[in-house]
Amino acid sequence: MEADSALADAVPLEQELQDLRNQAIALRKELQIQCSTILASSMGIRAAAAASSSSSSSSSASTDLATRASHQRAYMQRSNYRASAPVTAFKVQDPDPCAVDGGKVLGLRFEAMSRGQFHRPYYVMLNRPYDHSPRHLKLHRHTLPPTVAVNALAARYLPHPSGGQQQHLERFVAELRRDIVRYHNRMGVAADLRRKLGLHHRRASSANHSVVEVVIADIEAKHVKIGWADGRSGRLVLDHDGCVRNLVVFDHQGRDWDTAVQLMGSGKDGLQDLAARLQPRDVDRPGKRHSA
Repeated sequence: MEADSALADAVPLEQELQDLRNQAIALRKELQIQCSTILASSMGIRAAAAASSSSSSSSSASTDLATRASHQRAYMQRSNYRASAPVTAFKVQDPDPCAVDGGKVLGLRFEAMSRGQFHRPYYVMLNRPYDHSPRHLKLHRHTLPPTVAVNALAARYLPHPSGGQQQHLERFVAELRRDIVRYHNRMGVAADLRRKLGLHHRRASSANHSVVEVVIADIEAKHVKIGWADGRSGRLVLDHDGCVRNLVVFDHQGRDWDTAVQLMGSGKDGLQDLAARLQPRDVDRPGKRHSA
């Protein structure tokens, strides 16, 4: 009995310690943001310039301020470039001595961003392997996710020269960029839904019909699986752009039509409205219709 009592007392203490750790992490992040804001402001730039040109520039504080200001300016320049130029082209030299076209490769870099943060860039490499048509490009390598049909787009916009069709590199790049943005929009739906339902920080819920799981269910991120504490499961169907197209709900008796209709509402509501209906207090379950 004493061991059980001690264990019960330790659980809230561990939770309190974890909350304090999370608070410390949030405060450190907020401090970094505030420091970056000050360094990026006109006052911060003038202070850094004055510190670097003054006679006291040899002090550690002045040197540190000038270094941080220089790093912040470089970071701002890089961020502005990545935000304003989501697709960039560059030349690459293939070190393979047997590479076609003397190892000359055209590289394409695609930027992707969500919630104010840049993801790891995607790269597409093109070469010119056709001796009889040296201006025609061919897909060489890429780091795109499997959901982006890069091979199909290459066959459509960068056709083989034997067919006599003209290649359209600009259209190829635009279609790739659109598919990448759509993919990240769909991925963001599940993340936003988890965040709105408070599932990023798992805590025990007293409601038996609360949502406990929201995960991507397929490689294209067009299906989102929803799980309830009472054993029900749902499948959220998204379109190419990440908008909610349909929702199905199942429980131990089969398909739950009434809950699905209630959650979908008018069918034109946004993600925030759906998240509000998924809250335990918004889902009433009397007189449900089922189908096997």
